[in-house]
Amino acid sequence: MIDSFAEVEHALIEADIIPEVVPSRFGPEALLVVSWPTGKEATLGNTLTALDTALAPSISFTPMITQAPYDEVSYTLVMTDPDAPSRKNPRLAQWRHWVVTGIKAAHPTEAVSGHLNARFTEPPVTPYYCPAPPPGTGPHRYVLLLYREPAIGLRIPPDAPERRNSPERRAKWDAAAFAEEYGLKLVAANFFYVVGPEP
Repeated sequence: MIDSFAEVEHALIEADIIPEVVPSRFGPEALLVVSWPTGKEATLGNTLTALDTALAPSISFTPMITQAPYDEVSYTLVMTDPDAPSRKNPRLAQWRHWVVTGIKAAHPTEAVSGHLNARFTEPPVTPYYCPAPPPGTGPHRYVLLLYREPAIGLRIPPDAPERRNSPERRAKWDAAAFAEEYGLKLVAANFFYVVGPEP
């Protein structure tokens, strides 16, 4: 369980996710919980297996103060691998695993009944592709980033790179550039490792 914003920032720096994936000016505004159907969670750098993470996870995050009414705020979630094909040779980084827009936080009143999972209101822009590090490439960092969408809304065009989802089209992507292009504000992050099988 993640306890504080300071813990998040420290873990991201220790793993070199700040500044390799996340800008050094990032200050978390929410805690992001990522849970797979297997019961496993991402906890700021724990090691999971490809089997643990084979299906798309659910997410929840602490509400944050915004100027807009609660139900009008939407979020985008990204999962990216900066270690493709390996951390020593990241020539295909970042490898885009998942992009989902139009996410809504659970309403505060739902906490009473234990329904904390965020609602996915749009089909994925980039469908979930489970971690599958190549043999002999060691541990890969899988980084999950939650962005607040602009108040005017978000539309990813049909010809955007994020909609080109064959494996070769997912390589050499840049989460920070994507966020800048669409006016997304990074508010939360989490990550985990999956180790490639022995060759």
